[in-house]
Amino acid sequence: MPTATVYLSLGTNLGDKSWNIREAVRLIGERVGRVVKESSVIETEPWGFHSDSSFLNACVEVATPLSPRCVLKVTQQIERQLGRTQKSVDGVYHDRLIDIDILLYGDLTIDEPDLKIPHPLMYERDFVMIPLKEIRRPLPSPPRDGRE
Repeated sequence: MPTATVYLSLGTNLGDKSWNIREAVRLIGERVGRVVKESSVIETEPWGFHSDSSFLNACVEVATPLSPRCVLKVTQQIERQLGRTQKSVDGVYHDRLIDIDILLYGDLTIDEPDLKIPHPLMYERDFVMIPLKEIRRPLPSPPRDGRE
């Protein structure tokens, strides 16, 4: 069965944060595909909202037979299984037990209302780029915004 390489970002700032990351990686390995590489876990401050709880963040590279839409569906199921009850909408962010974002899926570009690949904000977020750089070189260039 052909596989694609997908990069996922993981973040958590509630509960047993180390366990949340480990369990998310385990479930990704069971349901999305073979986890090829894992970044270090880094501690970061909340981005885009105020919280008294710092985050743990990491990235994984996964060889998956699933389509991008199926990866989205499965990662959202994993988030719910681990206790996430609300998603961030329209730039309103919340504390979370786990957040799993699709950063890259092969060389695909997807721009749909609920699925954007590459992740449109990844280049603005050190908590994504630092772990991603650890497991993927070279990084793709940020998209041009047409203002050059």
